[in-house]
Amino acid sequence: MASIINAEITLLYWLIGKRVNDEILKNSRAAYDKQIVTTLAQQLTLEYSAGWSQKQLLHCIRFASIFKDEQIVSALSRQLTWTHIKTIIYLVDELKRNFYVQMCRLGKWSSRTLQNLIRSMSYERTAISKQPEVTIRNDLQQLKESSQLTPDLVSRDPYVLDSLRYA
Repeated sequence: MASIINAEITLLYWLIGKRVNDEILKNSRAAYDKQIVTTLAQQLTLEYSAGWSQKQLLHCIRFASIFKDEQIVSALSRQLTWTHIKTIIYLVDELKRNFYVQMCRLGKWSSRTLQNLIRSMSYERTAISKQPEVTIRNDLQQLKESSQLTPDLVSRDPYVLDSLRYA
């Protein structure tokens, strides 16, 4: 039951982000957008109570701008929590984002585990990160379809591990 509620709330956040982005901000990123979002957050908080801070609206807008396809969002919301998604949407590199989405989904990582693995540069330490972009995309697509890990997705670069130990 909790996973169904999480999926619905996550989809709601995406829909709100999409609507704000499309209808209010008109997909622009001008400096005045911050004031618009602040005002909207205040109005939503007055009407619907707490939970609609400027920060929350910015998360929703970012979510909708990163994941544009509702079908992908629907599938994603059934597999990851809102906390996972908030962490993943701020990763700039699309391949890295997709890596963490697939690994979270397959490994059933907690949001804390996800944050720790991002902080410890888990993606950068995998053999796959050293591959050409097209290979990475293909491997991640294969992982999405088959849920089978390849050696490149789990093998670690010992040089990176050693350098992190002394950092």
